[in-house]
Amino acid sequence: MKKRNLGLCAVALLGLCNTARAAEPAMRQDNTVVVNHAQATAAYKTNRPAVKNRLFMSKAVEAEIARVKKLLTNPKLAWMFENCFPNTLDTTVHYRMLDGKPDTFVYTGDIHAMWLRDSGAQVFPYVQLANNDPELKKMLEGVIRRQFLCINIDPYANAYNDGPTGGDWMSDMTDMKPELHERKWEIDSLCYPLRLAYQYWKATGDASIFDGEWLKAMANVLKTFKEQQRKEGVGPYHFQRKTERALDTLNNGGLGAPVNPVGLIVSSFRPSDDATTLQFLIPSNFFAVSSLRKAAEILSEVNHDTTMAQECKDLAKEVETALQKYATYNHPEFGTIYAFEVDGFGNHMLMDDANVPSLLAMPYLGDVDVNDPIYQNTRRFVWSESNPYFFKGKAGEGIGGPHIGYDMVWPMSIMMKAFTSQDDQEIKSCIKMLMDTDAGTGFMHESFHKDNPANFTRAWFAWQNTLFGELILKLVNEGKTDLLNSL
Repeated sequence: MKKRNLGLCAVALLGLCNTARAAEPAMRQDNTVVVNHAQATAAYKTNRPAVKNRLFMSKAVEAEIARVKKLLTNPKLAWMFENCFPNTLDTTVHYRMLDGKPDTFVYTGDIHAMWLRDSGAQVFPYVQLANNDPELKKMLEGVIRRQFLCINIDPYANAYNDGPTGGDWMSDMTDMKPELHERKWEIDSLCYPLRLAYQYWKATGDASIFDGEWLKAMANVLKTFKEQQRKEGVGPYHFQRKTERALDTLNNGGLGAPVNPVGLIVSSFRPSDDATTLQFLIPSNFFAVSSLRKAAEILSEVNHDTTMAQECKDLAKEVETALQKYATYNHPEFGTIYAFEVDGFGNHMLMDDANVPSLLAMPYLGDVDVNDPIYQNTRRFVWSESNPYFFKGKAGEGIGGPHIGYDMVWPMSIMMKAFTSQDDQEIKSCIKMLMDTDAGTGFMHESFHKDNPANFTRAWFAWQNTLFGELILKLVNEGKTDLLNSL
């Protein structure tokens, strides 16, 4: 579990409040609004660290920030983009060389450990700029190499230390090592590195990352996925923690709830780092299918390892077939939808959690077609009060999860609604909601209270910051600048 400051976070600093007030539009007597864009833009001073304090600088990223800011006429949106898009580079990237090759350790933000999921998502939006900046390309190569190294230390871990330093969870009852920050088995931890490496290869043509460490990592991925199909018994993984929080440990002696070995892969924990209720986590199994097929393409075209490539394809097909049979539920209101979790015995968990992979986010990850009718039914279900973790209040609406609890909306869910939307007004509504719930800080947060955005968790959460930048950049590049400027 990521440690967080869960208390009421102040609406940032007095200067931020003054900034926001200075940028408010004036009102004529006839009630029409007069906006001085030059004055408003000047009022929003960057909240980025001073240049000398930024951990990594990219000419290509800085050029992209300047380009997008010139296109955006809404001063607050331009300010938030400038703050958020480079946040991973500014504050979390530790780039160096290891044995003559790039090596990049990426903090998740306020926790100084590297999650395979978070780090893979945090740097993903920069891949599209790698060919414009050799140093950025090397940094990205370093993240990928570090992720392969982490997988080979222990493919069951979700988060790692920068060296054998030990940490807060060394007393967990599992096979802990001093290199591990936390050892919660989550399918997506092995999928995000494959997604990043594949995209980097496609964007840059650089296949040098697919060396012996990569082949070893892929062997570990396949071994772990197959062990967690649990066809040959429960497998080697177990996890227990002494805690008052039920979702931070597994029942049944650390093995979790029973599953029927139908071909799906067990994920003991969700992307939120909370324990699953039924251990076949459906969004993560979809992510495994698409990730294995990416890996197969690399193994075939780069490594010419047809045996391992075929192993990936066969496993992907097996999981896909099991998903078709076991992942759906006939809902009385929404029709056939995807369940969040199943156990292969016929039980279904109907909900969604904001953390990605989620049911809502599956088209964003490329796991299902956005026009898949079952996905569209599911999308309507998860963004409704039929989803027990959908919250709607005075400040905004969206999906949360048990990780933070009742009434706390995660901006990530609002972003995923926008990423997967085909409706301009829906997208506009999502962006406005994100802008209105930053609590005057110019950054995204882990979650905010549905009635009071000043009550938020995690003032420094690089994944959500950079994801917001990715969303705005995507909309600009898709020709939706006018939509953004209509806010």
